Amino acid sequence: MSERKAIRPYHHPAGGWGALKALSARLIEQGIPVKGAVTLGCMNQPEGFDCPGCAWPDPKHTSSFEFCENGAKAVAWETTAKRCTPEFFADHTVTELSGWTDYQLEMVGRLTHPMAYDAATDRYLPVSWSKAFSIIGRHLKVLPDPNMAEFYTSGRTSNEAAFLYQLFVREYGTNNFPDCSNMCHEATSVGLPQSIGVGKGTVVLEDFDKADCIFTFGQNPGTNSPRMMTNLRDASRRGASIISFNPFRERALERFQAPQSPVEMATLGSTRISSQLYQVRVGGDVAVIKGIMKVLLEEDGTARANGEQAILDWEFIQAHTVGLDALAADLKATQWCDIEQCSGLSRKDIEHAAHVYMRAERAIIVYGMGITQHRRGAQNVQQLANLALLRGHIGREGAGLCPVRGHSNVQGDRTVGITEAPAHDFLDRLEARFGFRPPRAHGHNVVTALEAMIRGEVKVFIAMGGNFAAAIPDWQLTQQAIRNLDLTVHVSTKLNRSHLVHGRDALILPCLGRTEVDVQSSGRQSITVEDSMSMVHASAGRNQPASEHLLSEPAIVAGMAGSTLGQRSVVDWAGFVEDYDRIRDAIEDVIPIFQAYNARIRVPGGFHLNPSARERIWATATGKANFLVFDGLGEDPNDDHPETLWLSTIRSHDQYNTTLYSLSDRYRGVYGQRDIVFLNQHEMEKRGLDEGDRVDLVTVSTDGIERRVRNLRVVGYSFPNGCCAAYYPETNPLVPLYAHDPISYTPSSKGVPVRIERPAASDAPPAAGHP
Repeated sequence: MSERKAIRPYHHPAGGWGALKALSARLIEQGIPVKGAVTLGCMNQPEGFDCPGCAWPDPKHTSSFEFCENGAKAVAWETTAKRCTPEFFADHTVTELSGWTDYQLEMVGRLTHPMAYDAATDRYLPVSWSKAFSIIGRHLKVLPDPNMAEFYTSGRTSNEAAFLYQLFVREYGTNNFPDCSNMCHEATSVGLPQSIGVGKGTVVLEDFDKADCIFTFGQNPGTNSPRMMTNLRDASRRGASIISFNPFRERALERFQAPQSPVEMATLGSTRISSQLYQVRVGGDVAVIKGIMKVLLEEDGTARANGEQAILDWEFIQAHTVGLDALAADLKATQWCDIEQCSGLSRKDIEHAAHVYMRAERAIIVYGMGITQHRRGAQNVQQLANLALLRGHIGREGAGLCPVRGHSNVQGDRTVGITEAPAHDFLDRLEARFGFRPPRAHGHNVVTALEAMIRGEVKVFIAMGGNFAAAIPDWQLTQQAIRNLDLTVHVSTKLNRSHLVHGRDALILPCLGRTEVDVQSSGRQSITVEDSMSMVHASAGRNQPASEHLLSEPAIVAGMAGSTLGQRSVVDWAGFVEDYDRIRDAIEDVIPIFQAYNARIRVPGGFHLNPSARERIWATATGKANFLVFDGLGEDPNDDHPETLWLSTIRSHDQYNTTLYSLSDRYRGVYGQRDIVFLNQHEMEKRGLDEGDRVDLVTVSTDGIERRVRNLRVVGYSFPNGCCAAYYPETNPLVPLYAHDPISYTPSSKGVPVRIERPAASDAPPAAGHP
């Protein structure tokens, strides 16, 4: 459904009638107005399927009408009546399709057959499953070193498929597991364990009903996890303070109209979400956090000197933490003028936020990729942990840390073994259960895998879902490295950019979607997922598969394993595929927290994998929670040139990860286009720019390579000075591969130093993916 290009303000609240109108349009566009509505009635229900979108939890997974606009769009995209058939591929070469936009590729529909690339015709041709598996096995078996293959996982892969995948890959002989988490919340997975001993959040959904205040950093819930809006709305209506720090004044952080509220819908009313919304500079979050902590320490000292009640939770600090003296010394040495300059906020604003925080008996700290996708992302996360520890807000009802994960099972994949750095005790239990010795050396994450590809050390790339070629940074280098591979394999439901950025041999393997019935020889199967708050529950599709030629993800993994490992495998792959209960029994044998796995997922709502920090048990080297010091305040002082802007790559509202539901961004007033750069009026005037002017964005690189995205339209928007924003993945070419957090290797997609240039008269067209 094409929309006319326009820039016009959106004056309505988030959610509400706007969301229902957009959803209705998407259901009609996909040819499923009735089927889509019926399918949505089964989502997030007992005996139904889990939302294939974000990982935000549901109230005990027993609610009615508990889905959001973007989750419903994800279902519409999977349930679509459109089909991507062998006839479609016969009509279009890969070269032709490479010129299509990402949105056009998505609109083709569901993949129906396994396909193999034919270089002679530059087309994908249908291939049997047995032939496809034999191609994979042939390529993997001839590699002189298993580490010459990379095995990627997207966050929608189920626990069962992910466990089989890591089992196959480790029996094959490598720990090369680049994962979508590497590009988003790896800073949480790596940073938080150093602070509190676990790489997960410490809250459950019910804590939002008890919190006195909620602080959000770098998170746009209305687009990226819209079901969260119900919890924020309820908290606001009962009087909790919600303080938001974000460069954009996102509409959902301002006000929300609940589609589930007859009163708000009938009266066109809405609920205010943020008590205060502070537009922090891109990369300025640590300056804000340090400022708040500085106020807490100073006022605590004054209060105690005057014989008044302490501000800090000293009983908790003395019993459960170490390292406060070093943190206090660092905060004392940090100057307010530097805090204000780096954060873009005034001391008065930061002091106000600090006073709200210190008055709260129970506080939740929520954060998203505005915190993690930076060159010091892991340390950013650790400063939020410091803030929580000062007031004892971990291990207390209504309080805690809440990293908002992205895809629906990105956390679960990690829990069942998808990691390039496995713990030795996990490998020991894997060896005891299956009888082979898994590799011990750490493997590749996304960044190190791409570096190895560029060096020519990798020959095979296999992806369980996702759109790897579009999601990665530095396309000029990384996409060419992918094209130099001997084999690329993508397990997918729909056509995407990664199928067109392929190796010399390439396979597209179509799998069942989350909404579809999965029947194996023992009967109908269910899979399981883990949400952002460590709740594990079952998911069972209801719809008939889009094609009789689709296989489930576990069956595809087993097929690859059988063809690659053959008789030397000690795993009963066929037995696992026959009955997924057997997979869960094996998970329970290897990972003790899954005790009584099969019994507990049959209880409505599933069960909670209680993180130890929630019980104030600190699995750290010190045995306590650690206050950790962040040296300095900002991203990188070497990039602080007067003409440098800090670019934050962002999603539109009609987007989930790399999936585009339309070319519009309703809440920001952008329609029918994505070749946009957002600037405030000051930065436009400083450069002599007007609304609608065309400009290039050029990375301020340190390696001599030009990184440029051409011909973007300037759109004025309320945004801090020294910053700009543009859409992901179109501006991923501007993110250098070297610009990543050295601790977590997360690419710095939310903090890229760029400059603006006028395009030449004979400029080339925009990068692939632009309309």
